[in-house]
Amino acid sequence: MMQVELKKYRIEEITNGFSEDDNSSQVIAMGGKLDIRPKYQREYVYDDEKRDKVIDTVLRGLPLGVMYFVERDDGSLEVLDGQQRLISICRYADNQFGIKLPDNIVHQIKSEAVFNILHDGDKEKFNNYEINVYICKGTYKDKIDWFETINIAGEKLEQQEILNAVLHSKWLDDAKTYFSKRNCPAHRVYSRYMKGNYIRQDYLATAFAWAADNEDIEGKGRRGKIENYMQKHRKDQNAKELWSYFESVFSWVKKAFRNYDESMKGVEWGYLYNVHKDELLDPDLLAKEVKNLLEDSEVTNKHGIYEYLLTNKERVLNLRGFSIQDKTTQYSKQKGICTICGKHFELKDMEADHITPWHEGGRTTLDNCQMLCKKCNREKGGR
Repeated sequence: MMQVELKKYRIEEITNGFSEDDNSSQVIAMGGKLDIRPKYQREYVYDDEKRDKVIDTVLRGLPLGVMYFVERDDGSLEVLDGQQRLISICRYADNQFGIKLPDNIVHQIKSEAVFNILHDGDKEKFNNYEINVYICKGTYKDKIDWFETINIAGEKLEQQEILNAVLHSKWLDDAKTYFSKRNCPAHRVYSRYMKGNYIRQDYLATAFAWAADNEDIEGKGRRGKIENYMQKHRKDQNAKELWSYFESVFSWVKKAFRNYDESMKGVEWGYLYNVHKDELLDPDLLAKEVKNLLEDSEVTNKHGIYEYLLTNKERVLNLRGFSIQDKTTQYSKQKGICTICGKHFELKDMEADHITPWHEGGRTTLDNCQMLCKKCNREKGGR
């Protein structure tokens, strides 16, 4: 059962023992009891303007906003929400930067002031400033539900970050070195194929989703499959198997589609690989077809070209449709009569259809347009 407790911590309690490890990116405080940047958290720090506003708020004695900590099994704490604010406070107390002091400070200093320059009374006020913190304890399922409930302010956690928070493990830590650490190999080598922000765990979530699909792991939606995949592998010693799979995906992509184009960025390559990896493909023929489709003005979704060439599903190309003007003009020419059933319909009850289909060379031009009633158009499409 989830337990939530509201506590108040003075800044002096939190900044005690503050340290940062550049190699591991770990940030700890409260004499080692508080993990400010747990391994599941992204490596993000406020810009100077946001950082200074945090310190200005504290020095003015204004409310900073509640933070959220998680109590671990060993009694130590980790930060769920409040990482950037706490790092800003700790770095200021450590004299790592200065700010222009607010009007309520006793001794005005024209230049930016570090903590040590403050008057003793202002230092005391800073150190005694109380931060409101909700601390939670519970099962990983409890935490997931609770994290999603309170994930409403500040730099919101992504779904993958929430899963990382409650399913962290040695295996997950290793996976993050491949997919979500700064200068990680997934970003360094394959960023031109990937969409999203790898620091926000987008690459990691994508790799998990593709791998879960490859292993036929069931689950409620994409999120459910990722969660079950993480549960299955969390006791693995490392993530080498996942990385090997990921590299196999792009080895196949580069072999099948040799000429890179920007339209390849963001394609769900893993899903395509899982289904078509054993098919005998002709890279030369594919290259010609890709070129033709990239130049085809009828194709409005260039990202869908690669799935279309593997599956022949026209819908993924989002082929260009007739304009309202074309529909109105053709409707008037036909006097509202459906060219198949011969019945009269209002414009709103009719749809524009290509007389000669796109795959047979038909274009989206007025002379290739006919207005059909919805029933006839559905039946024609089915045939």
